[in-house]
Amino acid sequence: VQLVESGGDSVQSGGSLRLSCTGSGFTFSGFEMGWYRQAPGKERDMVSSITNAGGITRYADSVKGRFTISRDNIKDTVYLQMNNLKPEDSAVYYCRDVNGRFDWGQGTPVTVSA
Repeated sequence: VQLVESGGDSVQSGGSLRLSCTGSGFTFSGFEMGWYRQAPGKERDMVSSITNAGGITRYADSVKGRFTISRDNIKDTVYLQMNNLKPEDSAVYYCRDVNGRFDWGQGTPVTVSA
């Protein structure tokens, strides 16, 4: 099983990024997936999640209205569209199944400057 995140970058406040996470070695469509983030010195928290077929999405209050999660089960990929980024969004972003069955990937870093 492998989860590979990509798309992180350094942007200015108000900018946008689209993160991708591609899974392999398991039946991607069978799992509810989540995006998580961890800033230096802080715990890793869930940002957003999406059910197997994408019918239900959930967001942390801090990102509601700015982030959108989606998935493509043909490409075995889950996305996180991040708009109106703020400095407090700076973190390493990870994806994983929400039940924690799989190991973490390497994450993708996002840095938002004021």
